[in-house]
Amino acid sequence: MRVEITEDTITTGLARLAAALSDMSEPMSDIGELMLASTQDRIASGVDVDGKPFAPRSPTTIARYGKLGLKFGAPLNQSGRMRKGIAYNSGPDWMELGSNAIQAAVMQFGAAKGSFGNGSPWGNIPARAFLGVSEEDRTKIHETIEDWLAKVAVG
Repeated sequence: MRVEITEDTITTGLARLAAALSDMSEPMSDIGELMLASTQDRIASGVDVDGKPFAPRSPTTIARYGKLGLKFGAPLNQSGRMRKGIAYNSGPDWMELGSNAIQAAVMQFGAAKGSFGNGSPWGNIPARAFLGVSEEDRTKIHETIEDWLAKVAVG
């Protein structure tokens, strides 16, 4: 999944910042850090990008976990690997955030029962959009850009 920020206030701010800095690695890293924390917080809180609670586990999943003797918390928090697997990379004019967890795409987009063959997954898995840019993220990104513009102006 790729989310590109195309809102006028943010893209305009980034363009202004790019005009003032030849290398935006530091601001991009700052944005990466805030997005990392925000995404990890969403997973821990069990809410999607829009602040809605993740779909609960189905009775089928709960029964399967019971058979396997697994303990679990809220969706996407069974082992903590999803949250810990979130990472970002950034460079002079870009930042990307994602997860290295094997189940990340299924959790983000959902999957229909049996869609992977061999009966996998064993039931329908609803999408639980943990990656993306929330309204609060947009505000913080804008504030980060403004902070950097103020630093550049001061010298």
